[in-house]
Amino acid sequence: MPGFELFGAEERKEVNDVLETGILMRYGFDGPRQGIWKAKELEQAITEVFGCKYAQLTSSGTAALTTAMAALGIGAGDEVIMPSFTFVASFEAVLSVGAIPVLVDIDETLTLNPSAVRAAITPKTKCVMPVHMCGSMADLDALKQICNEHRLILLEDACQSIGASYKGRSLGTIGDAGTFSFDFVKTITCAEGGVVMTNNEDVYRKSDGYTDHGHDHLGVDRGADLHPFIGYNYRISELHAAVGLAQIRKLGTFLGLQKKNNKALRAYLEQIPEVSFRIVPEGGDDSCSFLSWFLPTEELTRAVVAEMKEQGILAGNFYWFVNNWHYISKWDHLKNAVTLSALSDVQREALLRLKETAFPASDAIMSRCISSAISLVWTEEQIREKGEKMVAAIRKVLQANK
Repeated sequence: MPGFELFGAEERKEVNDVLETGILMRYGFDGPRQGIWKAKELEQAITEVFGCKYAQLTSSGTAALTTAMAALGIGAGDEVIMPSFTFVASFEAVLSVGAIPVLVDIDETLTLNPSAVRAAITPKTKCVMPVHMCGSMADLDALKQICNEHRLILLEDACQSIGASYKGRSLGTIGDAGTFSFDFVKTITCAEGGVVMTNNEDVYRKSDGYTDHGHDHLGVDRGADLHPFIGYNYRISELHAAVGLAQIRKLGTFLGLQKKNNKALRAYLEQIPEVSFRIVPEGGDDSCSFLSWFLPTEELTRAVVAEMKEQGILAGNFYWFVNNWHYISKWDHLKNAVTLSALSDVQREALLRLKETAFPASDAIMSRCISSAISLVWTEEQIREKGEKMVAAIRKVLQANK
């Protein structure tokens, strides 16, 4: 799955370019940097590879989401509809701009259920934020229709699905804006980093300033820049951008390996009639960073997880239902509104209501789901061994529960 698995001479070369100049900051120092602008190069590469007009790098995927929301005008009291299965950064970004995360059920795409989105819309709803989890996507046609009908913003959190596409367009470039994360375990890594992608020049200009203390970046002297609005420090460094620049040039190789290894492992699980797989919307092309599969019941799934753990083959297989970072059932800090700085009264009340909110449809899906991370460096023998052991463990549990 992650690009760090194939880290090598290409990344070292790009980083050394920066180290030789000694200019680690992405802005200013035009003379000493000797024409080395890795962040600018990476932003240009992102627009070319993923097919968007504008790209603004940030220090993390979380910073990218926060920046995108600010640039789109999402703020105090606005409701953002998002899925109950995501990474904690998604709701952290919503809260950071003063908005309210409204969590709703998923379907077997492992992403937003369009019917649940419709049911959650109120006069305060400002944005629908699908989170394209584990390499694949939401039903974007359905969500775009809902957003158009209700004049809502569509913001794609595509941090986990770099390289996936929907009807020929890269995830993250289909909504009003989209984001990637380039942290250490993403398909492309900068070690830490993220990007806001958009086809809207106004959103881009605002993102550009917001990530750098509000600088307008219009002058030749950074010290003379004007500040049309208040911003923050969400800048990426030249060192991080240098790593990403080498990585994006390898994306085709990464995706090819992911898809080959995903298909090979899936062939083993397909031998078991009781195993089914996540739904990829028609027209979607999964990045294949995970193979997500289901068993018929929660009881069987828990038993298979326990059996794989007993056999020492659970590593790389994620049972998200009991995972602390990715599913609503374990987000006690969110449901109890535990923060270091004060939330608004509206935010706090909304979060506390989550303690009394049930997600039976999501529970029914996530309690049966296991996601197997796909490595780029597996050999055919390793895939065979992994597949055979997983199949044997599943069959043992199924036989014992007949």
